[in-house]
Amino acid sequence: MSRLWDQGAPLDARVLAYTAGEDHLLDARLVPYDVRASLAHAEMLAAQGLLAADDLAAVRGGLTALADEHARGEWEIELADEDGHTALERRLGERIGPAAGRVHLGRSRNDQVLAALRLYLKDAIAELAGRARAVAGALGALAAAHPGLALPGYTHFQRAMPSSVELWAGGFAAALEDDAQGLAGCLRRVDRNPLGSAAGYGTPGLAIDREATRAALGFAASEEPVTAVQLARGKAEAQLLFETALLQGDLGRLSADIVLFATSEFGFVELPDEVTTGSSIMPQKRNPDLYELARGGAATALAALVEVLTIPMKLPSGYHRDLQLVKAPLFRAIDLALATCDLFAATLPRLRFRPDRIALGPELAAAEEANRLAVEEGIPFREAYRRVAARYR
Repeated sequence: MSRLWDQGAPLDARVLAYTAGEDHLLDARLVPYDVRASLAHAEMLAAQGLLAADDLAAVRGGLTALADEHARGEWEIELADEDGHTALERRLGERIGPAAGRVHLGRSRNDQVLAALRLYLKDAIAELAGRARAVAGALGALAAAHPGLALPGYTHFQRAMPSSVELWAGGFAAALEDDAQGLAGCLRRVDRNPLGSAAGYGTPGLAIDREATRAALGFAASEEPVTAVQLARGKAEAQLLFETALLQGDLGRLSADIVLFATSEFGFVELPDEVTTGSSIMPQKRNPDLYELARGGAATALAALVEVLTIPMKLPSGYHRDLQLVKAPLFRAIDLALATCDLFAATLPRLRFRPDRIALGPELAAAEEANRLAVEEGIPFREAYRRVAARYR
């Protein structure tokens, strides 16, 4: 099977397996985006007089059909293809003949994959932000189901001041809204058109129109100069992973509270059977595995961020194959965050706080007492603090 760079010499199968790695699997999600970018590139070539009208029509029909067939599961990217770009071009060639090879005029796999990846990331950012807000909404529903229900607030794992389900849930909802806004901020680096940069140094001798592909694909701007495109590799991905790690961290802290509140010692929360698992040896137990794994998911997100930060960190300018390795941790962290948000949005409204297990002792009012005493007697707060503290010794 021929790949885009084949020059006739056979490739050792072991080298193919090592260099292609997971790309034939990872690129599956990029197929519709690769098709969109390829169609925009083909339209631009035709407008510039670099692709005949009948070839453009064949390319348009062939790529559209291939995208539809892939979405229906009628074909998959194979290891022998090396990546999704070869898979598409090979199948397009089988379908429409030599016109398929003309689409690659004026581009490299380097700007091709980056265009598909950035289009995917634009959708992923919107989806992640939307799902973070869905979890915030689920927390709102949980609070609404327990109006006025008091909770003890903790500092240092010690009972500290009065709180409530509304305050507890509202704090996490605000944190998740902040995460959604942080994710949206990632568009600044993602929303740049890389097409036309080719292998990193433009397309000498070809009158291409980068503005045309930018407009067709809805990018906010084209990345300039062309040499900046490869230097940008990993930066947008790392920024997105940073925000994803913050999101996963907030979900982890929420999980930690739920796991703690569901213990027999606390008993504040009752978890329904459908969101818990059983013990293989202790028949009386139900385990909050979902929330424990979500708590641990923050480590996965952080590890992905570190991986993506370090891959390009000491590379010289230009393209290097190491950059291929960014995709696996990027997709892994995105998929985890999406799945975690989905589960939280579905399960949080089913949690039930138990008023019969929640007691607020008089010591929780100590700070309020000190404030009142300072105001009523006109004494320094520190004096009021000492007087109130003496009552609880």
